[in-house]
Amino acid sequence: MPRLTSEFFVSALTRRVFNAGGFAAVMRKGSAEAGAIFLVLRGRDGLYRLVGPAPQSGYGDGASDEAKSGHGGETGLGHDTGGRRFAVVAEGLDDEALEKRIEREARFDSDVWFVELDTATPAEDLVALTTP
Repeated sequence: MPRLTSEFFVSALTRRVFNAGGFAAVMRKGSAEAGAIFLVLRGRDGLYRLVGPAPQSGYGDGASDEAKSGHGGETGLGHDTGGRRFAVVAEGLDDEALEKRIEREARFDSDVWFVELDTATPAEDLVALTTP
């Protein structure tokens, strides 16, 4: 299956979040075709959890990852993840630490996307999360 463009993936993800009664906002728009995507999730304590692209080793052979995730490449909302896998890359970030992380990632990769999600739906039900 061909990989979805970053712009299409972000558009579909934000639509899913809005349809589930949540809120999504693009904090930083990257390359439409292939920019890395980071998800910013604010906890009830006001701190952020940052979810980003999983390392290539997190992809495994595909079939076993789907079996491990329990959703066969689809999210709990019944949507395909477009071949993208994510992992938690930071937790417990305050506003300042989040801004520094965004700046650092943007210096490293100018094509990067940051999308903030505010939803009752767990991230695991929106995207395919792997554990390192």
